[in-house]
Amino acid sequence: MRHPDNAPIARAAKPGDDPARKPTSYGPRTGRRLQIAAAMVAIVLLAAFFVVRYVRGAVENELAWDTKEQASQPPAVVVVTASEAPSTASLTLPGNTAAWYESTIYARVSGYVAKWSVDIGDPVEKGQVLATIETPDLDAELAGAEAKLKSAEADVHVREAQAIFAKTTYERWRDSPKGVVSEQERDAKKADDDSAAAQLNAALANVNADRGDVDRLTALSQFKQVTAPYDGTITERRIDIGNLVTAGSNSGTTSLYRMSQDDPMRVFVDVPQSAAADMTPGVPAAVAVNGMPDHLFDGAIVRTARALDPKSRTLRVEVDIPNRNLLLVPGLYVAVNFQLKAKGVVEVPAAAMIFRSSGPQVATVGEDGTVKFHDVEIARDDGNVVELASGVSPDDKVVLNISNQVADGEKVAATVSNQGLAAAPPDRPTP
Repeated sequence: MRHPDNAPIARAAKPGDDPARKPTSYGPRTGRRLQIAAAMVAIVLLAAFFVVRYVRGAVENELAWDTKEQASQPPAVVVVTASEAPSTASLTLPGNTAAWYESTIYARVSGYVAKWSVDIGDPVEKGQVLATIETPDLDAELAGAEAKLKSAEADVHVREAQAIFAKTTYERWRDSPKGVVSEQERDAKKADDDSAAAQLNAALANVNADRGDVDRLTALSQFKQVTAPYDGTITERRIDIGNLVTAGSNSGTTSLYRMSQDDPMRVFVDVPQSAAADMTPGVPAAVAVNGMPDHLFDGAIVRTARALDPKSRTLRVEVDIPNRNLLLVPGLYVAVNFQLKAKGVVEVPAAAMIFRSSGPQVATVGEDGTVKFHDVEIARDDGNVVELASGVSPDDKVVLNISNQVADGEKVAATVSNQGLAAAPPDRPTP
């Protein structure tokens, strides 16, 4: 039996039923309600689909309209005004310092270090003793050579006496009347005279040879004292008392000292190929060193390699600068500024250059907004600014980074760059 409102009628509880259990049967109207709810959700989703499609279509139409409108507009370009090239051009390049002289000092004799007198950083003068070497082997060899020389000199005296006696004997036999002595005896005395003279000459030659050995060993003995070859500064010491040193400078020999002369100072710069032709002796240069903001060292180019390095395509240039206060030391990284004579008439940013198979070009924009391409001749290129010898005049509006889609004679919308030409490098180089 059902209730008048179609609600399920609860039955009486039976023994063993769970009092927490609820009835699970529903009335016939519950399914209809679910169908109505599902239909409403479907209607909402369909409406949302049409709304999203409409909005997307509107956006696409607007984008297409904007694209079409932009396509109809002239392409936008950025221009900068070409300026007259200055009378001098500044070029700053990195470089490094090197000593005027730099020497590695080796021992000329073998022995033991008895004393060393200077250490790293010490200034030395030409001829100053740097170290003393004990040479017992050389001393013994010199003493033996001197004894041999004395023996040879004594032998000379004997040979001189023999030569004198042989000569007087021959003269007596030679001047004797014929018939008193035989010709054979006279010839024998002459041979004895000649033999004595030859033995004397041999003894004299031995003396000269032994004296040469003594002189050689005496000269080597002078190298027991290691001296400075010029005024300079000790940059490295590799010996200590008692070290065994060997004469020579081969790969298996240890050097004693390294020293350098730092006044004047050399500065080596590797100049790119584009500026190599401008690097001639006499071009002024200013050298700045990081950490010395108050010091600027003036010099000039004194020599160049006169040939490009085939690997780096650079020209090695040497600048000599005075260093009386020894503020500079070898191996410093420096910035070198060169003042070069201008070659071009007009200078433009490097971004304005167009390189094509026919040659370099620059695009300009006229008063009517029309683009025109000009063939140009490059006079100098320092990487940021290019000097042109022909093709462009001062005050022309040149286009920066022009697209390859822009053709000659096409109308463009020009915007003047607020940066203008790249600032020229300062006269004072910045390391």
